[in-house]
Amino acid sequence: MAAIRPYRPHDAEVIAALTLAAIRITALRAYSPAQVEAWAGRYNVQRLLDGAAKGDVILVAVDADDRALAYTVLETGLESGGHIDMLYCHPAHTGQGLALALLAAAEAAARAEGVTHLFTQASELARPVFARAGYDLRHRRDFAIPAEAGEIAIHNYAMAKRLD
Repeated sequence: MAAIRPYRPHDAEVIAALTLAAIRITALRAYSPAQVEAWAGRYNVQRLLDGAAKGDVILVAVDADDRALAYTVLETGLESGGHIDMLYCHPAHTGQGLALALLAAAEAAARAEGVTHLFTQASELARPVFARAGYDLRHRRDFAIPAEAGEIAIHNYAMAKRLD
């Protein structure tokens, strides 16, 4: 069984590799290879590091050897407070309840911070997980990611959850 703990600076490299594996492998179940590569191309671990520096709540699901299996980022700043920015699980560990456990832990952290609602932009694959965690679907978001061959159309879903 995995444990959930706060992010530690030494997690950054493993989280970067985990994120890219999730995008490049797992996302192929719902998105085209061109969409996946455009998505992977815009990932930058610096975003995680910047979030950690500004105090975002980053929670990591780890195995018995303290290896990161999945993680989530809860932005807590004034402008973005309550935003679940990232939720990624290594492809070898999907379907084990890690994402739901991370969302529950993020919800507890949000409540402790006085956040009254959570919101996210969930991928096609993450949408059912967020729905199981009590998030309501607001609308589909269609947009384009700049790529070498022009823009690549892709979509995700705006979802939200009120914390009572």
